[in-house]
Amino acid sequence: MQLVGYEPSGRGSALVIADDGELTRHPLEPGESLSYSLGTRRCAGVVDDGDHVACDRSSAPYCEYHTSTWVCARCTGTCLKDEMDCYEEHAVYVAAFAPETFKVGVTKLRRLETRLREQGADRAAHVHTVSNGRIARELEAEIADWLVDRVRTGPKVESLASEVDEAAWEDVLEEFDVIDRFAFDYGFDLESRPVRETIASGTVVGVKGRLLVLERGGTTYAVDVRDLVGYELEDGETNRSLQSSFASFE
Repeated sequence: MQLVGYEPSGRGSALVIADDGELTRHPLEPGESLSYSLGTRRCAGVVDDGDHVACDRSSAPYCEYHTSTWVCARCTGTCLKDEMDCYEEHAVYVAAFAPETFKVGVTKLRRLETRLREQGADRAAHVHTVSNGRIARELEAEIADWLVDRVRTGPKVESLASEVDEAAWEDVLEEFDVIDRFAFDYGFDLESRPVRETIASGTVVGVKGRLLVLERGGTTYAVDVRDLVGYELEDGETNRSLQSSFASFE
């Protein structure tokens, strides 16, 4: 078995596992148990029309032949495709990650709330609606002069046990004519920041964006699920030594 993909919060939260070309979803519902140990990691191959095509190359999570680059993610208003095709209403949004990381982003208007949940945002504001992706990217690039346009995993792990600085959030929003606001609840509360690890065994606490929170031996762990993609999975919990939180010794 090989872990070849994942679905973040906002799209059902699941691991996608391939076994001899067949795909199965392992839902990540709170209280569910995962009991996989991680073997060799290699290219996750490609999913084609519901089937998995394996790849033996050692590059992970994808080799050069199976790495896809979404050019729209690098667009700043000048189309990088042969012909612009994003003629659909787009939203420009600002997302908050506790305690005070604020990000500007763009998505198709119909996917706005889903996209925010996929990223694991704690708060968000819809600040512009425009007729196409080119205009949206131009606005995003302007706002990115003073807000970040991407958030790395570290700050997102910190956000798991933090609250949004409401005063700082309101200061940011004063710069916009806010169309709509969002506040997200991912169904779990943590008293302390989880230990960051790459494991696939433990009891599921919840999923926030692509961060999977597991409990094992009195310690909560935060796993960036993308870091699991490409690993061979073996039945049975990992037997390697894991860092424990101070709370597990109380």
